[in-house]
Amino acid sequence: MRDGKRVLELDQYEHSLLIHSLNEQRNQMIEEHESTDAVDEILLKVIDAPITKGRRGWWRGEER
Repeated sequence: MRDGKRVLELDQYEHSLLIHSLNEQRNQMIEEHESTDAVDEILLKVIDAPITKGRRGWWRGEER
C-alpha cells in the first residue's frame, strides 16, 4: 500500500454530511463498546481541515 495523502474537495453541505456521518458511526461504536480511536482521528482531521480558495487548472476544464 502506498503511503501518501489524499485531498478531497468538499462543499459546505458535503463537509457537514461527512462530519455527521462520522459522528453517527462514532456514537454507534460507543454503544457497542468498541474503540473509537480511528474515527476520532478522522473526525478531528475533517473538522480542522482548512478552507481554501478553489483551484483552477487543466483538470477543471482550463487549457494547459
